[in-house]
Amino acid sequence: MENQTDILQLEGLKVTPQSSIPAFILLLLIYVFIMVSNLGLVVLITMETSLHQPMYLLFCNMSVNDAFGASTIIPRLLSDVFTPSSERHISYIDCAVQAFCAHFHASATHTVLMIMAFDRYVAICNPLRYAAIMTNSMVVKLSVSAWAVALIMVLILVGLSVRLSRCRWIIFNPFCDNASLFKLSCESVLINQVYGLGYTVVLLGSSLGSVTLTYLKIAAVCLSSKNKVLNGRALQTCATHLAVYIIMFVSGSIIIILHRFPDLSDERKLASIMFHVVPPAMNAVIYGLQIKAVREKLVIILINVRKQSKY
Repeated sequence: MENQTDILQLEGLKVTPQSSIPAFILLLLIYVFIMVSNLGLVVLITMETSLHQPMYLLFCNMSVNDAFGASTIIPRLLSDVFTPSSERHISYIDCAVQAFCAHFHASATHTVLMIMAFDRYVAICNPLRYAAIMTNSMVVKLSVSAWAVALIMVLILVGLSVRLSRCRWIIFNPFCDNASLFKLSCESVLINQVYGLGYTVVLLGSSLGSVTLTYLKIAAVCLSSKNKVLNGRALQTCATHLAVYIIMFVSGSIIIILHRFPDLSDERKLASIMFHVVPPAMNAVIYGLQIKAVREKLVIILINVRKQSKY
């Protein structure tokens, strides 16, 4: 007889009593930095009319997604730091919601970077038609499509796991994800594994393929062009986007690779946390430093703070 339970035990973050306080402070500081930097960048782009350009408006999707992804994982980890492992409980509904949000964030990261790559392609390869193609309507359509595709794919992914009955109640992971959900069942999870594999292949394949093809075409245009000034600007904006993509792709690939080595389960769990921490913390910094208006605002703020400290 199945032992259905709505209360699960969550492994959470593995820390020793001696390292709990440093771990809590570090995570809290990282979370505050992620929220302030990403949401601050969105506010700045919204308020500065000079930044109402497709590239920056599309990046708002990334900043919002990064803040969302960090909020999905970090607050729960913070609340569990000082709680004994045996007392870290979570309801099944909350677990399913967290799993959905975690995968939605990961999927949206890929789709948003894909539409940002399309914007760079049009800007560099079709500069004379850029304004006609990348209209406000197109920016909205690209943004909605990025979120909608991720939403549909993850709804199916998590929905296939939620339909299963449960005979276990322990989540051997720092936070809930799709694999944690279907591992609670004693039923056949072949459908889940097939769809999960297809989901991963389609998402990573389309993401890597589109970004690679885009940058190969951009490289061809830059090599054939003799305008060094325009090429320099193109390389600057592309390098920023590419750096963000590489950080995200490497972080996600490490998790997938470590899944192949059961003996490295602790390392995989740490890598899964880092995926929701490192890219969100780095993205705003990389893009923020690349935007001249952001640098100027930061200088003004630092000057004002220095003046106030003198009084």
